Amino acid sequence: MEASKLTGIERELVLQYLIDGNVPVTVTPIEENEAPESSGEGPRAQDESLGGEKSGEADKKPEGDEKPRPATAALFPIAIKAEQLKVLEQGIILLTNPPQNVQNFIDKKARVEFYFNRLGLYFETKIKRIKAGLALVIPSSISRIQEAAAAPRPTEFSARLYFSVNQKTDVQIECAAASGYQTFSKPVWKDIDEGAQKKAKEYLEEFIVHARQKGVAGSGVQLIPVVRYLAEKVSKMESVQGRKEPLDVLYVSHERLVVGQKAGNVDLQEGTEYALEMSFPLPRPLTERKIFATCRVESNYFDDNKEFSCSVLRYTSLQEEDVRFLYEKGTGEKFI
Repeated sequence: MEASKLTGIERELVLQYLIDGNVPVTVTPIEENEAPESSGEGPRAQDESLGGEKSGEADKKPEGDEKPRPATAALFPIAIKAEQLKVLEQGIILLTNPPQNVQNFIDKKARVEFYFNRLGLYFETKIKRIKAGLALVIPSSISRIQEAAAAPRPTEFSARLYFSVNQKTDVQIECAAASGYQTFSKPVWKDIDEGAQKKAKEYLEEFIVHARQKGVAGSGVQLIPVVRYLAEKVSKMESVQGRKEPLDVLYVSHERLVVGQKAGNVDLQEGTEYALEMSFPLPRPLTERKIFATCRVESNYFDDNKEFSCSVLRYTSLQEEDVRFLYEKGTGEKFI
């Protein structure tokens, strides 16, 4: 992991970048039993310059405390906009009018992430209260965000969307089955994580009204994977900013295709028609079955922070034998 740490010169360049640019950061609280990386004048020593207590008895947790705690990845990240912070020459980030929920994490350890020339970086420190407000000390150790191992995707299905640019060049958008979703099964409410169901219900009520107003609600079953995706997804900094990723295919039926993505990854415009190719690997000696269709973006849906989006696409042309194949794959019943 040492290779992920910035050198002293690199840290100075990054610090000057933060001072000059006032870039936005994301702050994620860390469980108290997870120690931050330490090196020399780390956050512990520098906390004292902000009026913090020295580590000692106050840092110790009572023995026998076996209360389960959420994993760090599940703790809610807080986005701090550029206009809500100021970086001082001393390596201190002052927070001005930060989101209210930051108050809940005063004197708690936190992971601070940001982008430097599209490179994802982070450090660990504490949120402190000082006379000027809330502050974060930038420690001596700043590290590169490491590439996270991607969750394995189901391999029984893949897809591509195509559209033309200036009637000449076909642009290809890769799509892959989302991990954790039963792509061809009828979505049900219990698929949604219990902790996300309240927010999912709020989204569902809003989106049903929207779909009915547009006359595209249908049975509404296609909205369950939409609200699940938007309620469960947590934005995370990447090792490299802005890298294009395949669209997450959340649900496929004989009528519609539902995809999700991080906002800004691919612009699927409402009302636009796309060519669609779906591939299904088959047992040997056969290779795969391909389905060709066209589809139109029926509706786009976004989470509250517009960090993630879902698109519902309805087929505008699909061969009858392909309708039968998708229907029987999804329902397990004969198509009549």
